[in-house]
Amino acid sequence: MLSYYYFIRYGDDFRPNLKRKKAGDKESFDECVDKGGRDCDPENLWLQIPFFCGQSAGCRNSGSRWALEEAKHNLVNNYFVVGITEELGDFIAILEATLPRFFRGATDLYSNGHHSHLRKTAVKITPKPETIAKIQESTVWKMENEFYEFAVEQFHFIKNQIFEIVDGSHVPKGKRFTYEKIRPR
Repeated sequence: MLSYYYFIRYGDDFRPNLKRKKAGDKESFDECVDKGGRDCDPENLWLQIPFFCGQSAGCRNSGSRWALEEAKHNLVNNYFVVGITEELGDFIAILEATLPRFFRGATDLYSNGHHSHLRKTAVKITPKPETIAKIQESTVWKMENEFYEFAVEQFHFIKNQIFEIVDGSHVPKGKRFTYEKIRPR
């Protein structure tokens, strides 16, 4: 949410000269939260629950317990693996190990490439702890965070399952793997 808030005001390093829709708006995230602005309302988070929930009208109700449970169900039952940004390299390694026909060489490209896929918001001001606390009081934030933690747990479960069976070798649970151990031969 914070990245997007500042992205629409200042852009990123990918196309630095492109004017964004809120260009010139210098209001900080802290100021926005203090005044209860729309751009920093938790209902305007980059919501994942509606995306994973599906097409039912109930999936669009922010803060819906039903939508959260449906999203969790769909994540487990309708997706082979859902990666998390913080472990992007591991996600790519899983794809290469399990779908080598499509992803052969992906971990090497990710590790040694030019990283043109990575972008940084031009300006991002760290919010005050009280601003973060106020956002985290929201039901919407709590549910999105619960879904995120569920997705992380599921990702780690899948990762541990994949790495136990790759090349017939067993990687102990909790031990971080290296790409060499999972690279198809």
